[in-house]
Amino acid sequence: MQAGQTFHTHKGYIKLDEVIGKEYGEPIKSSLGIYFATLKPALTDYIMKSSRNTQIIYPKDAALIVMFGGIGPGSRVVESGTGTGSLTTALAHYVGPTGKVYTYELRSEFQKNAAKNLQRSKLIDHVEMKSGDVTVTGYEERDVDAVILDLAVPWLVVPHAYAALKPSGIIVSFSPTIDQVVKTTEALKEYGFVFIETVECLMRTMQVERGKTRPNTMMTGHTGYITHARKILKPPTQESQQTLPQGQPAAEQEPLEQEENVEDSAEEEIA
Repeated sequence: MQAGQTFHTHKGYIKLDEVIGKEYGEPIKSSLGIYFATLKPALTDYIMKSSRNTQIIYPKDAALIVMFGGIGPGSRVVESGTGTGSLTTALAHYVGPTGKVYTYELRSEFQKNAAKNLQRSKLIDHVEMKSGDVTVTGYEERDVDAVILDLAVPWLVVPHAYAALKPSGIIVSFSPTIDQVVKTTEALKEYGFVFIETVECLMRTMQVERGKTRPNTMMTGHTGYITHARKILKPPTQESQQTLPQGQPAAEQEPLEQEENVEDSAEEEIA
């Protein structure tokens, strides 16, 4: 909002000079005598009114991503790709004031637009913007609490996410198609993640009026699938389990082998 500008609507116009300095919630009359309410922008307003050059993550999905990601004040979160910065805005809102979002974007024009959206929401201080193709270079950060993916090929980033996450850290991936989900889930299983789950959130509003209450005919249907999982440390390989501890003579292992032979013989006699 800037001084000297005019806000035009089909219900009349409002000179913004008359709005600046007013208290939030105070009614303002338009040129046609219609009253407007002045409200402080909420997080959903910043997300839905983002300047867009790509599709945004809707609040219904952003809320689940934050919840499944265990994200809160002080969290260190890696995100890729930034896109319009709508999800980055939500992440930055929840990690502040002591946390940080490290967001990676390959295309500079997207990154510049996202920076403007973050400045508009006054959350830019909680975000560090980075450039690069994470499918190739991976992440610089280590021991982060969560990795959030909104990419065309998230399965290629799973090994890099594993390296960036702290033990028990969380990965959350948003994908529009089920084929992406299948490939991502396979990669998560391969690289040592557990509690893998995929959900979809469909949201519809209600028309509420006494005697006429029912779901609205318009709704926000499919936007994407959310896959989340937890990192565990990879167990030692079979080869490393068979290796003797350093300095321990092999002879110490012989009694165990003899006991195993005795048990095998006993089993044969019983049979």
